[in-house]
Amino acid sequence: MTAPIEILRRERPRSRLVRWSAIAFLALAAWAWTSGDIQVGDLLNARRLENLERFLREDAVPFPLRGKPFDLGAYSAWAGELFRDRGLLGSVQTLAISVLAITLAGIGATVLAPFAARNVASHDPFPPPSGPERDAVELRGIELVLERRRRRAWSCLSASTRAFLILLRAIPEYVWAFLLLAILGPNAWPAILALAIHNAGILGKLGAETIENLEAAPLRALRGLGAGRAQVTLAAAAPLALPRFLLYFFYRFETCVREATVLGLLGVVSLGYWIQDARGRHYYDEMLFFVALGAGIVLLGDLTSAAVRSFLRRAT
Repeated sequence: MTAPIEILRRERPRSRLVRWSAIAFLALAAWAWTSGDIQVGDLLNARRLENLERFLREDAVPFPLRGKPFDLGAYSAWAGELFRDRGLLGSVQTLAISVLAITLAGIGATVLAPFAARNVASHDPFPPPSGPERDAVELRGIELVLERRRRRAWSCLSASTRAFLILLRAIPEYVWAFLLLAILGPNAWPAILALAIHNAGILGKLGAETIENLEAAPLRALRGLGAGRAQVTLAAAAPLALPRFLLYFFYRFETCVREATVLGLLGVVSLGYWIQDARGRHYYDEMLFFVALGAGIVLLGDLTSAAVRSFLRRAT
């Protein structure tokens, strides 16, 4: 039994790319660890340990409980008042920002994805197997020139759309938010549009790849029956790609919930705003309360998203 296993181990496929990539990664990690102004010993020196102890013993303890035994009633009254005064508004605003942002991102991605998919944005989408050879024989003169122009035009459109999607997702949400904050001022729209723009780029790319990876046979069959580009895309490609696209959509919704909390640090009245406000006033007990509240919202969003994605997987 050992001999066949040993033979299989020796005959297993080997990739030099994987091997040298792993070596390069380890070398890069070693260089990052030993270079620069990163002193590992400073992380746990006596001063920092003292600060950590003070933070856990005093600053992180809710104000009504400092120096006292834990009292559930006092803690509940403190947390309830904090939630009613600021936590509820921040939570609702965080959810509103994330829902509106992912909705706009989904609409933008739905519009852009077909133009970025190379099998749709083609001079001859979903051609039957004999299509290109037949066209090359039949086209002559001016028709051949027009065909080449159409081919170049569609290639240019697809490449431009893909480059535009790269631009949208290459710039982080925080950079978009800072730019939009300077234009629109301190309100919720910079955060909404920043999340929408970045996630539209991501969802557009994922949607285009989903369309490109669809089974070509049914799409070619419709094309062979005389259906046009729009008919094949709307009647066949879109329904086939929808379940996979919705999986990506809800996954990015989880990210929007998390990022909406962080972008509140820019001045939008969400949980991030109250976290920054509490930190600025050195009310670390309130800051941790809002952090925990944000974590609860993210967990709720994750559970909802996971349930929807699980349902979609079973349905497909």
